Amino acid sequence: MSAAQTRRWHFSGSEAEKYERPLDFYTWTRDSALTFKLLVDTFIAGNSALQTDIQNYILAQGKLQTISNPSGALSTGGLAEPKFYVNETAFTGAWGRPQRDGPALRATALIAYARWLISNGHACTVDAVLWPIISNDLTYIMENWNQTGFDLWEEIDGSSFFTIAVQHRALVEGAAMATQIGQTCPGCVSQAPQILCLLQSFWNGQYITANINVNDGRSGKDANTLLGSIHTFDPAAACDASTFQPCSDKALANHKIFTDSFRSIYTINSGIREGSAAAIGRYPEDTYQGGNPWYINTAAAAELLYDALYQWNKIGSLSVTSISLAFFQDFMPSITTGSYASSSSTYSTLTAAIKVYADGYMSLIEKYTPSGGALAEQYSRSNGASLSAGDLTWSYASFLTAIARRSGTVPASWGESGASSLPSSCTGSVANGPYVTATVTVFPTGTPASCPVASSVAVTFNVIEPTNIGETLHLSGSISQLGSWNTAQAVLLSSQHYGGSNTVWFATVVLPAGTSFQYKYFKTESSGSVVYENGANRAYTVPTGSTGVANENDSWQN
Repeated sequence: MSAAQTRRWHFSGSEAEKYERPLDFYTWTRDSALTFKLLVDTFIAGNSALQTDIQNYILAQGKLQTISNPSGALSTGGLAEPKFYVNETAFTGAWGRPQRDGPALRATALIAYARWLISNGHACTVDAVLWPIISNDLTYIMENWNQTGFDLWEEIDGSSFFTIAVQHRALVEGAAMATQIGQTCPGCVSQAPQILCLLQSFWNGQYITANINVNDGRSGKDANTLLGSIHTFDPAAACDASTFQPCSDKALANHKIFTDSFRSIYTINSGIREGSAAAIGRYPEDTYQGGNPWYINTAAAAELLYDALYQWNKIGSLSVTSISLAFFQDFMPSITTGSYASSSSTYSTLTAAIKVYADGYMSLIEKYTPSGGALAEQYSRSNGASLSAGDLTWSYASFLTAIARRSGTVPASWGESGASSLPSSCTGSVANGPYVTATVTVFPTGTPASCPVASSVAVTFNVIEPTNIGETLHLSGSISQLGSWNTAQAVLLSSQHYGGSNTVWFATVVLPAGTSFQYKYFKTESSGSVVYENGANRAYTVPTGSTGVANENDSWQN
């Protein structure tokens, strides 16, 4: 199997005699990205043999971005195409499209590898090979996050919790990556908080509703929500409910209500009490292939709990709120709301019981995996036999990530702690950005040469400040390129979108490397009055030894 492919086979026939047919052997944008994020993390942990496959995947994605397909071309929606033939040509048959989670998941996978490249002296490779692909995906997100699309099960055309959650993460990571390599992504900065606003709409007061902006006739209890939490898990985060971190009260309440919904509908769950692992499907109303448990979702139920255990141990305490109380009562009926330090017996009792609970899900996967170890898509609700797509790549990836979290192996932080606060106002506005064709089709070989040292650097200054029609922002400073504090010669900033609490103004100024100076922003009102931001003058030194670009992100000083 090439680095760009993921495999799905369908079984047909009796339980005793199964016939395979290659119905779903495509390269799937979502499945591939999720799988290669696992492989990148495994490579970073020390498995160097994976690097060639990772690089082949990245180059294949750069090519696939340029393939026109039923969803569109590179700049007209084609990045949301769910699948391609494995020979890197478009699949033109009827399908549930667009699927808007693919660009976000791909960006996250590539950013993880880009971080490793930078830390190992390959910053030029990131700028030349990876950034054009990542940037295209980020642009797609910032332009389309408020549009509906098909969910990860390819059935519901609405707004999906999983999609919105991974889009938020991708823009946060994208903004940080842009800064790290001296690029800019002002739309990442302005749109991530607005996506976080929309994410709050999925909480219905009791659990996370999987899909909104659609009348699908379902309860909204869906594995989509567990998967959203585990794929935005940040090991450095607090138990933030705004991002539905695994240890948050909302994620735990949702875990209970969702998993409990399968206890009475599957024969193989008969007699399994609440607080004990049960086979988990997509959603209780599912009828596809008879509506069965999925290996992916059973592993996700375990992984979320392993993530929560990691976070509690790192924080040194766990909190029980009125929202999460019912979850904890499954393991300690007498528990009351409050915070319990890791040194307390209550903490020890709860975490030990939850660990056993999580392990129970993994034991079910073991129980219902055929003796040969092959993981299909589903297993029978009646007797646990493997069903539907066989050797499903995502099933294997889900099993491996759950095992990694159980052992305490976690991915790098994606910056959640700096991106979990809601903005003062929420809007549905979007931002525009560039689309570029990835032109570098090979990775450099051998030890990378040092990046060329630039004598001058194009520094892009970004500042967040809401404005009214007729107002403009300017950059003034102590050097001639910024007007030497003369407001008439200051640099005029531009903005793609007027208004809103997260409007980003920006300008790029070419400055000599190593130059140190002071600067400040001011606003010219519609009346012509000049109003400087409050606070002391800002200080900046142009980086040396760079590739010639740099980025500075600021917020207006009130």
